[in-house]
Amino acid sequence: MGTKIDEQRIEDLEGESTKSFMLHYNFPSFATGEVRPIRGISRREIGHGALAERALQPVIPVEERFPYTIRIVSDVLESNGSSSMASVCGGSLALMDGGVPIKSAVAGVAMGLIKEDEKVVVLTDILGDEDHFGDMDFKVAGTSKGVTAFQMDIKMTGIDLKTMGLALERAKVARLYILDKMNAVISRSREELSAYAPRIITIKIKVDKIGEVIGPGGKMIRSIVEATGAKIDIEDDGTVLIASVDGAAGQKALEMVQAIVAEPEIGKVYTGKVRRITAFGAFVEILPGTDGLLHISEIDHQHVARVEDYLKVGDTVEVKVINIDPEGKIRLSRKVLTKSR
Repeated sequence: MGTKIDEQRIEDLEGESTKSFMLHYNFPSFATGEVRPIRGISRREIGHGALAERALQPVIPVEERFPYTIRIVSDVLESNGSSSMASVCGGSLALMDGGVPIKSAVAGVAMGLIKEDEKVVVLTDILGDEDHFGDMDFKVAGTSKGVTAFQMDIKMTGIDLKTMGLALERAKVARLYILDKMNAVISRSREELSAYAPRIITIKIKVDKIGEVIGPGGKMIRSIVEATGAKIDIEDDGTVLIASVDGAAGQKALEMVQAIVAEPEIGKVYTGKVRRITAFGAFVEILPGTDGLLHISEIDHQHVARVEDYLKVGDTVEVKVINIDPEGKIRLSRKVLTKSR
């Protein structure tokens, strides 16, 4: 599991797009006892991986509920049956074990068929020889409620509806049987994510605040990442995704982002830093990049002749926002937080 930055970027005739769920299927030659060089991915691996991915895609939670990029890698080490359907079953179990809140378990089975003259035999969960010498390879994957993906190869000129119906019915019985065995091991997604998965915190900020979080040339967002080690992604609509394996680091990054986008509120108390002193008061930074005026008359209950007698540049002072005018100018008070002498 990763963040949005880990999505696969795709360029095709329709333009650019991204992909947040991927299943990569590997079938080395030794899985079937062959001796040949291991080079690039074959068309078979691409097709089988695409079938398994398509079978699991309908149960993957939507981004709003689970904002992770998910990648499953299925390494087939030995095979004498349908490794693509095994990848569906294994992928479903892995998702639940990792804490991905999928809608339901998914299983798959490969059906076969042997026809001689008018005699037809439908086979369930075919082996390699039955696939090689048979007349049909019909893979069906789905949940207990329905089919999510299927694929069929036939070596005959055609197949009638009655035989097709029989194959689908037998596939359903087999699928439900496999699902029962899978559910006996794990029947629902774990409540907690894997300890190795990043924790993602999602918040929404105003669109006009995005620039402040990023900072000039990305300076602000880089400083947060360097200080916390968290990953931060910002969408155009103001959605901010903060990811970190360390929960405390993610929380610290969240607080830093919130401090940048926070807006002063009348009546709220802030701990600020004195940035500038004038004859009529002091300017105190109560939020990053946001200053308010602490007028000389609001420093203390008794008469204040010189601001410097009470405050110096760099001092930390607790103040309360007492007014924000229509132009956004902030008035602060220190004396309302102290007792009259």
